[in-house]
Amino acid sequence: MKILLVFAHPESRSLNGALRDVAVQELRTQGHEVRVSDLYAQHWKAAVDHADFPPLPPDTRLKVAGASKQAFEADALTGDVKAEIEKLLWADVLILQFPLWWFSMPAILKGWVDRVFAYGFAYGVGEHSEKRWGDRYGEGRLSGKRAMLIVTAGGWQEHYSARGINGPIDDLLFPINHGILYYPGYDVLPPYVVYRVDRLDEGAFAPIAQGLRERMRTLATTAPIAYRQQNGGDYLIPGMQLRAGLGDPHARGFALHVSHEDAVEAELNLDAAE
Repeated sequence: MKILLVFAHPESRSLNGALRDVAVQELRTQGHEVRVSDLYAQHWKAAVDHADFPPLPPDTRLKVAGASKQAFEADALTGDVKAEIEKLLWADVLILQFPLWWFSMPAILKGWVDRVFAYGFAYGVGEHSEKRWGDRYGEGRLSGKRAMLIVTAGGWQEHYSARGINGPIDDLLFPINHGILYYPGYDVLPPYVVYRVDRLDEGAFAPIAQGLRERMRTLATTAPIAYRQQNGGDYLIPGMQLRAGLGDPHARGFALHVSHEDAVEAELNLDAAE
């Protein structure tokens, strides 16, 4: 497979840097092609501004979505953005690796998404009607590809549990997994999360590295998170409300958008295949 790892940590000698090297080495050992976009090393420009859209006259008011659409259609996005889009089209798998800072990704990685996920490429595609609301949430330009997160957190795993003070890790990562990766069509794999990283000693690194190697070996076979497909019949269009009778009647929020029936079926199919 062809794999793109987007790395967002300012220190290459960090734990994140070591985990990146473990992942890349294992993937290459397995015979995969790997490219790394090291955003800090590339001095990635994070802020969207007028300069991102060369066709736009300097004195024109900036409307980001419209300007993005115009530049994408004219093949006139900036060179750094076009290079990252080419990598996304090349890759079968996208891995985003970052430390969890203030309950989200670092600003440089969010800026990568803001600039690279252009209108007409990652969003604003497909038919919008009473039957379909664009190609998104399970469909889109990047459908048929896989994606996952490698995340480090300073807090304890218990802090990110169902009753933990920080909130469940799946909820914290939902805007990234569902809203950034699933939105343009990726099949999103469960994340690889490492906790208590600020207190990690050398002895604890070996099992973490081994766990990451195992995840890299199973990129093609790990069952994705069973997010509901927007245009698959689960949602009322155009209101985008989940149909009555679907999901746990007591569930609220993010949990509604995961089909636990599909997750169980996928797990059974995986067990049967093994």
